[in-house]
Amino acid sequence: MPDKITAPFGEWKSPITAEMLAAGSLGLYEVRLDGDDVYWIERRPEDKGRCVLVKQSPDGSRRDVLPDDHSVRTTVHEYGGGAYTVRDRNIFYVNQYDRGVYRLTPDLTSTLVYKNDTCRFADLEYDAQRNRIICVCEDHAAALSEPRNTIVALDLDGGGPATLAEGCDFYSNPRLGSDGARLACLGWNHPNMPWDGTELIVSEIGDGGEVVSRQCIAGGSDVAVFQPEWSGDGTLYFVSDQTGWWNLYQWDGSAASALCPREAEFGLPQWVFGMRTYAVVNAVQIVAAYKQEGNWNVGIVDVREKRLRQVNLPLTEIEYVNGSATRIFCIGASPKMSRSIFAFTIGNADLSTVKQSAVIDVDDGYLSNPETFTFPTEKNLHACAHFYPPQNREYRGPDSALPPCIVISHGGPTGAAQTSLNLGIQFWTSRGFAVVDVDYGGSTGYGKAYRQRLDGAWGVVDVQDCINAVLSLAREGKIDTGRLIIRGSSAGGFTTLCALTFHDVFRAGCSRYGIGDLEALVGNTHKFESRYEQRLIGPYPERRDTYRTRSPVHHTERLSSPCILLQGRQDKIVAPAQAESMVAALKDNGIPVAYIAFENEQHGFRQAQTIVRAATAELYFYAKVFGFALAEDIDPVPIMNSENLYP
Repeated sequence: MPDKITAPFGEWKSPITAEMLAAGSLGLYEVRLDGDDVYWIERRPEDKGRCVLVKQSPDGSRRDVLPDDHSVRTTVHEYGGGAYTVRDRNIFYVNQYDRGVYRLTPDLTSTLVYKNDTCRFADLEYDAQRNRIICVCEDHAAALSEPRNTIVALDLDGGGPATLAEGCDFYSNPRLGSDGARLACLGWNHPNMPWDGTELIVSEIGDGGEVVSRQCIAGGSDVAVFQPEWSGDGTLYFVSDQTGWWNLYQWDGSAASALCPREAEFGLPQWVFGMRTYAVVNAVQIVAAYKQEGNWNVGIVDVREKRLRQVNLPLTEIEYVNGSATRIFCIGASPKMSRSIFAFTIGNADLSTVKQSAVIDVDDGYLSNPETFTFPTEKNLHACAHFYPPQNREYRGPDSALPPCIVISHGGPTGAAQTSLNLGIQFWTSRGFAVVDVDYGGSTGYGKAYRQRLDGAWGVVDVQDCINAVLSLAREGKIDTGRLIIRGSSAGGFTTLCALTFHDVFRAGCSRYGIGDLEALVGNTHKFESRYEQRLIGPYPERRDTYRTRSPVHHTERLSSPCILLQGRQDKIVAPAQAESMVAALKDNGIPVAYIAFENEQHGFRQAQTIVRAATAELYFYAKVFGFALAEDIDPVPIMNSENLYP
């Protein structure tokens, strides 16, 4: 191989284009089985983010099964999920475009089951015995002070919804036992999020389909339950964090017991409906994904002996586990494999690929492998992050130089950094940037205590951890402390703006649909997260001073670093006014700032042209801030106060 070209970091020519980011943004979700058929949802950026239901037959053939003018997506809680279910080749789904619940018969005839202009539906469960769909209903009637959430039954023969559960602020996971006599569900109330505390409720169902009685069998205001699931013999399985770790439990009708207790996380923060980390594959075995010491694993749980046997799979991210006694499916990824649907068997851990989110034709020499590390942070604690050094088989940096470093503050903030092959990271590392993806305090995957570090400390702990991550790398001589960048989306955008405002560490930043004004969030966000900040910041208005103290928009006089803000105009979660108020303040204070609002985007960018423009605009902005030459032609981005860019 010829000698590498020596060129400044940031000026390397990369084969990983912004168009590849869009092509690699095919979303894969909600793997389900129906006999030998496998179904999943694909969110296709090239089709304006339409969510298509795909069916694969046993012979490997596959096809789209929905009408071309339908999209299988729900907006309950705004984030959606749980948009379909299938039984005996009958598919029941929510059409995104009119929010109606539909039935697709085996001959591919689609008929409307029920629609109400004020109601949204999610988390569908088929009650074959009574010919109805049980689901979560979120009613947005104007007369209500906030949307009303219930669990309802929709008769497939017609008629309005019958309410099966009400009284809680939120519901999820309605799951019917195989005999149809018991219904399990999760319920929780403000100010909790579902990872703070939920009740697992079991209701007895009468012959007429009505609820005869109900009892709470697990969980509570400070214990979070995840994914209740019935087995064929009537055992109810679920995940609970009552010990401080999300572990698997079983309930036999009278008592619950742990299956394989350990310091590992078998659950996830339930941001969307339909999330799954395990599958009951037969009467004695469960296939479960769990995260331990920062890494995802798969194990076979023997429910009689209550022990777990690890299955060695070459995956570092695993979710949407589903399967049967003969075949297991999951969505997974690794640093060398893009997010894909995989299949394996209990007796053979060899993976077969069912569907890739992207076929990435890039030589490994352009791909940076993450190095997971822990670092000291405030209060004598440690946090975790993943470091990606610059990597390009054709280029090397000057001997006397260190690379600029981009810090990623993930969203949520109750989320986690991932180590899957992410072209959104490789886009930067292949151009000569280092990247560090931080699992700051509050992240999931490290137990309840780690997750609760952010309680009352949002905008403080997350920022400190992002700063301490780069300081740790700087002490090792891996990055250029004069060219530090921080970027984040949604809650990660808030962390980004706080870091730029209240600290003098980062020299530039990018906020994607981020929060600049915590008070504005209190009265201008959706029901699901409308009390979220009470745990993260404090009660409002009692702690109004803290809300204002931690809101970057009120302290822009302290901000001296250039910033680019990217926003969807249709965002119902973080309103465009949040970005616009930050932009106005930065402009007035003479800080270089760029702003792009995408007309038809919501919370998160789904359309191919948006994904391309967002990536190239950010690269262009950093080039202007740090004065490096671009290795490719990029449409310019207007920068306000550009005369004040660094010399």
